[in-house]
Amino acid sequence: MERGLLWLPLLAFFGWLAWTGWREYQKVEAYQTWATDFDRAKYDIYAVLGQKGKTMTWGQPTQQGPVNLETFSLADVTQIRLLVNGKEAAIADPPAKGKAALEFALRDRPTPIQILFTEPPLAAKWGTHLQAEVTRYSGVQG
Repeated sequence: MERGLLWLPLLAFFGWLAWTGWREYQKVEAYQTWATDFDRAKYDIYAVLGQKGKTMTWGQPTQQGPVNLETFSLADVTQIRLLVNGKEAAIADPPAKGKAALEFALRDRPTPIQILFTEPPLAAKWGTHLQAEVTRYSGVQG
């Protein structure tokens, strides 16, 4: 019986691990349904992001689908910056690790929009792509 009690915490840990894995799986499934309407989309634990033409939509992933969705037009973007651990980093040469975000400055919005990413290289790839799109839609380089 004593050995059984020693294994009980391990069993509880594996139960919790299975439960969190199932929740994350449900988030990914809900994201995949949401992402079908976009030309390009990304999912990670911090945010979902979708591009349809010049319209960008982002929000928070949940099991029921993305929530707190917001949109903006790439034609309104005046600057795109890559932030890693709160400091600006070069999009062309991002650090391998750190908490990353793409920051979008918009014409008619006093505060910039920050979209979080789990990996700086992924944020840099999106930043490079979106800078080209901003140039395409507005003629303004970011």
